[in-house]
Amino acid sequence: MEEGTVKDFIENRENYSNEDFLEELKDKNSGLNFMREIEEGEENQGELQNIPFIVKDAICTEGTVTSAGSRMLEDYRPVFDATVVERLKESGAQFFGKTNMDEFGFGTFSTNCAFETPKNPHDNSRVVGGSSGGAGAAVAALNYPVISIGESTGGSITNPAAYNGVVGVTPTYGRVSRNGLVDYANSLDKIGVLAKTVFGAAKGLEIIAGEDEKDQTTSEKPVPDYSNLNERKNLKIGVPREMAEIDGIQEGVKENFEDSLEMLEDVGEVEYFDAPLLSADVTLPAYYILAMAEASTNLAKMSGMRYGFEKDPEEFEDFNEYFSEVRSEAFGDEVKRRILLGTYIRKAGYRDQYYIKAAKVRTKIIEEFKHAFEEYDVLVTPSMPNIAPEIEEAESLTPAEMYAMDSMTVGPNLAGIPQVSVPNGKSNGMPTGLQLLGPHFGEEKLLNIAYTFERLKSE
Repeated sequence: MEEGTVKDFIENRENYSNEDFLEELKDKNSGLNFMREIEEGEENQGELQNIPFIVKDAICTEGTVTSAGSRMLEDYRPVFDATVVERLKESGAQFFGKTNMDEFGFGTFSTNCAFETPKNPHDNSRVVGGSSGGAGAAVAALNYPVISIGESTGGSITNPAAYNGVVGVTPTYGRVSRNGLVDYANSLDKIGVLAKTVFGAAKGLEIIAGEDEKDQTTSEKPVPDYSNLNERKNLKIGVPREMAEIDGIQEGVKENFEDSLEMLEDVGEVEYFDAPLLSADVTLPAYYILAMAEASTNLAKMSGMRYGFEKDPEEFEDFNEYFSEVRSEAFGDEVKRRILLGTYIRKAGYRDQYYIKAAKVRTKIIEEFKHAFEEYDVLVTPSMPNIAPEIEEAESLTPAEMYAMDSMTVGPNLAGIPQVSVPNGKSNGMPTGLQLLGPHFGEEKLLNIAYTFERLKSE
């Protein structure tokens, strides 16, 4: 087993020192800015004894700043741990801090963070992806094994996994508790795992998944032993044309994807098929309408009254003036844009025209995926249409151009199905990813197929 992986740590703990890990974490972060806060948590007993874990800054950690990448929550220190953090600590894993992210999850490159912009370990002039960018960059940068907890609304685990060349698993909606998450969009948010290998991601998911009485959207379905991985054969593998053949896909990404399909032919039959409702023309508008509407509702409570950024109310004539001043100063441009658009979408007279229609389209997208999984064991596409762009290039994109980058990931997120992104090569020295999609609660089979591809790639 390759050194520096979760599996190797479990089997050879005596070879690892978390003091050395902490030193490397601080050293690598000093040039790449992937961490928001670094802390050395208490050592714990359990199955994952002392395996380091880090957490996206939108997930609450007791006593440690949880800012969700925003000045609005810059000094917010929760008095409790999110359920996923509790479960990792109970498993014996050791907490080492929070990772940088786009403000409230609004972004594709982690360039919308109110603090430092994290840099890609493969080329520090390039982005790390978003919004769980710091979570992906940390895994890529560190030589030590680490379980990194991310969160996805429209592709925010798959994206940084691809850009940083690591494995990212986004589970079925309801598979993992959202208790303690600073929500972006309640019906879309999913907490998942990034790690160096499929085993590491599977083991992390195995620990954090399962029913939670604090989150009534969690499923009571039992959690399989995801980390008990086995290679699969005789697969029927579907490639949705509308997701895999989009305009603007970079040549290197396309070549690596075609090479991946050739490898998969060793373990199954690969077939392209048409799925019109999975095209970007359908999924992107539906996703952004629903996500922005829910985001504007969730952010209404960020008013400078109960926690986070505040001013002296006595300096203002009334609370409306106070709220406006606080929100104007503490929110970034992208947050303001999504609040305005989301509020417009939810207005009387526009709700039926936009929000209700998008919800109906979402139902059709779910049906399209269900129909596909009646025919195929797994669907595959590129994870992202490009390699990580340079930071300056990413910052120069219009909002519409930035949103279009999510064309391969928003459909699966709308449907709430599980996704795994696995490294599948490099283009111009930068990693690319293969996205594997499975049916609802099909994580066990999906991870086995991802493991199979990982083994094929390593041969």
